[in-house]
Amino acid sequence: MNTLDITQLQKAVGVKADGILGRNTLTAVFQKLGANPARATELALAANVHLETYSIKTQLRFCHFFAQLAHESGNFRYMEEIASGTAYEGRKDLGNVNKGDGVRYKGRGPIQLTGRANYRKYGQELGIDFENNPTIVALPSVGMLVACKYWSENNLNVFADYDDVTTITRRINGGLNGFDDRKNKLSMIKGWFK
Repeated sequence: MNTLDITQLQKAVGVKADGILGRNTLTAVFQKLGANPARATELALAANVHLETYSIKTQLRFCHFFAQLAHESGNFRYMEEIASGTAYEGRKDLGNVNKGDGVRYKGRGPIQLTGRANYRKYGQELGIDFENNPTIVALPSVGMLVACKYWSENNLNVFADYDDVTTITRRINGGLNGFDDRKNKLSMIKGWFK
């Protein structure tokens, strides 16, 4: 994002318009999207590092990323899926092959990482044993890292560049659950840059 984009965003979220997308601005973004102050601060600390690392730094990429995560996490209020996870029991497509895997590997983090196979894959790629310690994905800072890695691994920056909310939603959700809410959040966040 250029300085003008960042300044517009800062005005929209009510922080000093200095043109620097840093921790304070990101904290305000998370709060405006619904996170409590403590969670917003923790998410922002991680995002401040990882958005740059994973090239989520253009206006469209930023808007799509935050819209999808806000939907998945109930506006950053939930870092662990509210449902028990029993609906994922026996889902071989998620790698849930052992009894209890559905509950153990239910959605966590702002992107709601789900399934033994995903916990194994992203844990191995990030050098953290998520498979044997799945609840750590619910830590906001760890969950933000996972979200950025998932975004990158699924080439979602490319689809954000094309403003393709449908493909992004399918790659995150597996379908189009909550599609209207995702589109509404995307429109709202895009409006912050005007």
